Amino acid sequence: MNSSVYAVSSASAKGVGRLLLFIALALVSMVFAISFGAAAISFQDVWSVLSPFSTQDIEPLKERIILELRAPRAVLAFLAGAGLSLAGAVLQTVTRNPLSDPYLFGISSGASFGAVLVIAAAGSFSIWGVNIGITAGAFVGSALSVLLVVSMVGNGAQIERMLLAGVAVSFMFGAATSLVLYLSDPLAASSLLFWTLGSFTRASWPNLILPALIIVACLVIFLAYSRSLRAVLAGDENARALGVSVGRLRMGMLLLSSLLTATLVANCGGIGFVGLMIPHIVRRLLAQKQENIFIYTALLGGVFMVWVDVLARTLSDNAELPIGVITAAIGSVFFLLVLYKKDSRKGYQ
Repeated sequence: MNSSVYAVSSASAKGVGRLLLFIALALVSMVFAISFGAAAISFQDVWSVLSPFSTQDIEPLKERIILELRAPRAVLAFLAGAGLSLAGAVLQTVTRNPLSDPYLFGISSGASFGAVLVIAAAGSFSIWGVNIGITAGAFVGSALSVLLVVSMVGNGAQIERMLLAGVAVSFMFGAATSLVLYLSDPLAASSLLFWTLGSFTRASWPNLILPALIIVACLVIFLAYSRSLRAVLAGDENARALGVSVGRLRMGMLLLSSLLTATLVANCGGIGFVGLMIPHIVRRLLAQKQENIFIYTALLGGVFMVWVDVLARTLSDNAELPIGVITAAIGSVFFLLVLYKKDSRKGYQ
């Protein structure tokens, strides 16, 4: 009896230590990321501005760059990585397909189409600095893509065809977005094109409120339904035997994933493959399928996106690379690796 209690307490201590390590990695990454950019700002400068314990004086211009430009950008990058990774983890669970991702599932394309259509047709309107119009358009587009995928696939036995339907919907909304860009004013179209490829240049403190609230709310819901989600991962019949309403749970999780993706697309454009890569990496790092991965997925996804943003700002001296180009270059290779392993091992583990 004592040995079993000791084993449980030891496992709990390891879990707390692992979680604290992930949190520390996220905080350190964001602080270091703020020091990268065109203006020469050192880590000591960043620490002097952000730390309440520092007494060192810093130039007002550097302080303004840190607080008004780089800090909100780092936070937005972290939120984008966390939200997209969470959406990917949930999609992989409810579809029982390791290749599921908001980008490949068509959700990102639907959200991009809705946001671009709102901007091209009516511009955007804000409440307290929050882009309500663009966010609403993106959510309508992403929800429409989910409904199209589900209606094409049906419920239950054909769940493995969801990814193929998602890819088809993604191409359809991608073509519609291209048409809207083509018909738009040339100057506006060039700006929108860069935005649809992913960018954190629009980051500001007011624009961070809505993504942060939605990501936290969705994370709490995912954690509350984690047992039901694990049951669905074991199969629809097993889940129903345990009293889970599979159809309702799946549709609810798909809509929450579309809300997460739409909110982030409205603030930083379309960024693909993050939701595909991070959940797989977290499962490998934890090496324990029974452990809840959502918190770790959000933290590691945020860290990943923070450093992708650093690469986007520093790889080229004369221009900033679109975030989506970097994630697609990394994610496409990762996709092929996952596809190869999925073929060599039957089923989703």
